[in-house]
Order: sequence, then C-alpha cells, then structure tokens
Amino acid sequence: MFTSIGEIYEEVPCVGPDTKSREIDKIFKDLPHVQGIIVKTDGRHFALVMKTSFYQVIGNQYGYNLYMGRPIDLIMNKSPLMVDHMRPILEVSQLAMERPIKELYDYVIVTKEDQCMGAVSVQSLLLAFAKIQKETALLMNPLTGLPGNNSINHELARILEAKNFSVLYIDLDNFKTYNDTYGFKKGDDFLLATAEIITRNVANNFFGHIGGDDFIAILHHHNYKELADRIIKDFDRTVKNFYSESDWTQQYVIAENRAGTTEKIPLVSISIAIVTNEEQTFDSIQHIVDEAAIIKKLCKQRPCSCFITNSSSHWSGNSFEMTAMDS
Repeated sequence: MFTSIGEIYEEVPCVGPDTKSREIDKIFKDLPHVQGIIVKTDGRHFALVMKTSFYQVIGNQYGYNLYMGRPIDLIMNKSPLMVDHMRPILEVSQLAMERPIKELYDYVIVTKEDQCMGAVSVQSLLLAFAKIQKETALLMNPLTGLPGNNSINHELARILEAKNFSVLYIDLDNFKTYNDTYGFKKGDDFLLATAEIITRNVANNFFGHIGGDDFIAILHHHNYKELADRIIKDFDRTVKNFYSESDWTQQYVIAENRAGTTEKIPLVSISIAIVTNEEQTFDSIQHIVDEAAIIKKLCKQRPCSCFITNSSSHWSGNSFEMTAMDS
C-alpha cells in the first residue's frame, strides 16, 4: 500500500527560468501527456507551468505576441505546492485541496533533499488517496475503526524483536448476556465506550480490536500494571451508565446461561490477560497467544474486573491482580 507521496511521483520536464515560452509550447505539443513543466529558479526553489494556465495566457488577444518570445518566468506560478518525498499521501491530499481554486488541479512538486524528483497530478493523488482509504478500511474493525486482525498480527510479529514488550488481551465478561438482554445497539454502544476507555489509557501504544468484545494493546515496555489498573477503574466507573437502575442495584440480570438455564448472571466486568517478556521469552506469535489463552481462563474465574500477568512480580491495588503461576 502506498503511504508517502514519493511513491507515486512521475518525472516531468524541468527547464530554467530563462526558457522562452515558445520552447514551453513545443514541449507541450511534443509531449501531449505532460500537463505541467517544472521550472528550476535558483537553489532549492522551483516554479510550475501548467498546460491549461499557459494556453489561457497565450490564448488571450495579445498573449501570443506578448509572451511567446519572452522568458517563461513571466507566466509561471512562482509559489507552487512543494512537498518532501516522505510526506504522507493523506496529508498532501489535504494540502492540495486547500489551495486556491485556480491552482486546485496543479501538479504537486515532490522534492528530496532540496532536489526536484518530479510531480504528482491531482488525479494520481486522488486515486492513491482512494486506494489508501479502501485498504485502510479492510484493516480496520468496522464498528470501532480500530486496527483489525491483519494489523494486529503485523504488530505482534514486530514486537517479538523488541527488548521489552507487554501484550494486553482485554475482553468483557458476561457481555453476551448484556447483548441478549439490552439489544445489539446498546451492546455496540457498550463496546464503543470500552474502546474509548482503553484508547484513552494506552495513549501512544498500539491498540487493536480483535473482534466482538476482544481487544488488544501492545506496549514496548513493562509498565503495564498502572495502565491496566487505570483501564479497570475507568471501566468500572462507566459500566453503571449501561444498566437500568434496578439491574445496577441488584448487581445481576436474570437471563439464560449457555446451558439454557435461567439464573442470576453478574454484570459485565473487564478482564485483562497480560503476557510480557519481563521474565519469559517468546519465539512466535502463537506462543504469545497460547500463553494469553491460559491467563484468560484464569481471569474468567474471577467475579470482578481484574488483570492477571505471566510475570512472577506481585502488586496490590484497588483492582484484583494475580500472577498465572499463583493459581
């Protein structure tokens, strides 16, 4: 997938500022596919002559006689949009669309270390933008807009090479009962609120949506305990907003369990299974996933929001925490 503007540029003719307009006219006629010509003025500065603008000026009543034998610097755009080759395509697209109407369809000049590489047409820019949007949509969870499984697997593969990492597998306990009791719309709202809580707390770390009520956060450090505790505290403060007053007061809902028997089922809580290389090494994504599955089962045995880690270090706080080897 294209990401930077330097990946989609095309070479276009480049001339000096003393080039006569008749020479520009010849280039456009000899190369009909070329819609613009770059003019190198001095040093790192470049100007631009677009075919449409050029012939609008030349086509005026006195334009041909006035400009054809004179340098192109009388006609050229001296302040075109110029961007470094590493600028993101999405960012450049926004800059291009913010230009004055008369320059809206002009080339975008692409530079590298103050040298001109070429240019990108608005058509190429929009096609690349649309492709990025399409491919990004395929990589994102449709409900939360968070990175989906392809992105998650890519990030897990990268994390295996990291000196320090912590992977937080986060899911909601008794969420199916909530969905069945309150309906899928309220269930979606619950998931969105959960995603917002986790996003707020993981800050600049990677955070993805595996699917349903399963999320994942990937940290490049071992400072997971305080982060997990904040998530739990935020979640437990928020969950009250998603229940009726009676259900919240009694702290359960009457519903069928997975066996089809009606019973009192606890309210939704959040579980965080944490896999870290603090005291254990991992050689594959599957190794991390298998370890997380073991810890996740331990989380499910707890009646409240909690986090459990594979590390042997202990910590006590307002939320419940234990290590996998304690069980």
